[in-house]
Amino acid sequence: MRAVILAGGMGTRISEETHLRPKPMIEVGGKPILWHIMKIYSAFGIHDFIICAGYKGYMIKEYFSNYFLHMSDVTFDMASNSIEVHQRHAEPWRVTVVDTGEATMTGGRIKRIERFLGGETFCLTYGDGVADVDLTKLIEFHRSSGAMVTLTAVEPPGRYGALSFSKKDPSRISDFQEKSEVNDAWVNGGFFVMEPGAIDFIEEGDETIWERKPLKKLSETGALAAYRHRGFWLAMDTLRDRNELQNLWDSGKAPWKIWKD
Repeated sequence: MRAVILAGGMGTRISEETHLRPKPMIEVGGKPILWHIMKIYSAFGIHDFIICAGYKGYMIKEYFSNYFLHMSDVTFDMASNSIEVHQRHAEPWRVTVVDTGEATMTGGRIKRIERFLGGETFCLTYGDGVADVDLTKLIEFHRSSGAMVTLTAVEPPGRYGALSFSKKDPSRISDFQEKSEVNDAWVNGGFFVMEPGAIDFIEEGDETIWERKPLKKLSETGALAAYRHRGFWLAMDTLRDRNELQNLWDSGKAPWKIWKD
């Protein structure tokens, strides 16, 4: 299974960092938040990634072009102009970085990478959020639900898209609102599992915002399910969020670090 990561936005709410680099490349514990997200998926055996790049996307490409070298012990022989690799620490990842446009909206980015999906079920998440979600259980839930799209519902403060659940079937979403001013609402935490047919709901090209019409239509047709995650989740929207993640990492008890060193 592939994991698609939306990594092309400008990250204006954390402009202290994003004027220098794309938001997914902001570091926590000396590694980009993008790396942390990929490590979460890799811990569950998902090693094939499609990165939807946009703003300063060349920095993501450069990071992965040098990744193997940075993660290995090497000797540089200047006389013979050769490199000897002594020990390799790089993960078994296959990473496709796609330039999906600097101004493209989230739905448009998903539409642009459709040709790389091979018509198969895939995972999708945002390039700024980490969680200790059990992806094996999430995928199993999606497959058993019969839904076209399953999102991970979380319970942070009410500044994210709020979900309303069906009274007839609590695993189905009956309404989707992009923003909520109400605290304690279940909200969209990313970590989607999707059937390829869900991309047909993206009807307006690059201008389509995934969290608006597509998810709204999916919810109205009963095709959008929710996997309720009561564990840790945090999106790095602001510098305060980044500092909170850094403090958790420095404590040695980062909840999203579910992989072994």
